[in-house]
This record gives sequence, structure tokens and C-alpha cells, in this order.
Amino acid sequence: IEKRQKVMKGQSADAKAIKAAAESKDYATIEMKAKDLMGSSEKIPELFPKGSTQGKTKAKAEIWEKGDDFRKNAKNLNKAAGELAAAAKAKDDAAVGEKVKAVSGACGGCHKAFREEKYKE
Repeated sequence: IEKRQKVMKGQSADAKAIKAAAESKDYATIEMKAKDLMGSSEKIPELFPKGSTQGKTKAKAEIWEKGDDFRKNAKNLNKAAGELAAAAKAKDDAAVGEKVKAVSGACGGCHKAFREEKYKE
């Protein structure tokens, strides 16, 4: 649980850095942080092994009940982050704006479906 929380906090920091970099048109930072998100998103499914529900966690049971959907959400984040990295590399401002929203949507969509609002202990 601690390992996945560390990864998720890192993803949150990456997303915040991307938003700030997008405002200042810092394409190098956007590309780097998007690639970081790609790498960490690949790890998401393995960070939620069956039975890892005890302790301080916001993970909903649906993660394991709807495992295919959960894995698909992680893949969606990976794809959106890859597209964002490519848009940043091309310095395509319009595409960067669109892909930042796609990354945010991928994060939020998964959290809405699979994360509780508050920790359960």
C-alpha cells in the first residue's frame, strides 16, 4: 500500500508540474514529466495485488472486482501521457493543451471509479 501511495503521489506531482509547465510553455519539462507518467502508469496494476485492502488506503473493492476496467484505465493514462510527450516534443501548443486535459481526464476517471474520497482503516 505504501509503495502504490508513493507512486500515486509522484504522479500527482508530475501532473501538477505538467500543468505549470504548460502555462509557461516549458515543453521540455512537459515531455519529461509526461514520460515519467508513462513509466509509472505501467506499474499501476501490479501495485494493487489481490487482498491489499488492509490498512490506510482509498482503494475501492472495484479495483479487483473490475480488474479489466482498472487495467484499461492505467493503459488510457499511459496512452494519454505518450501523446502529451509527443505533442510537447513537437512544441504543438494546441495539442499540448488538449493532451493535458486528456491526462487529467484519465487520472480523474480512474479515481472516480476506483478510489474512495477518504481513507478507510
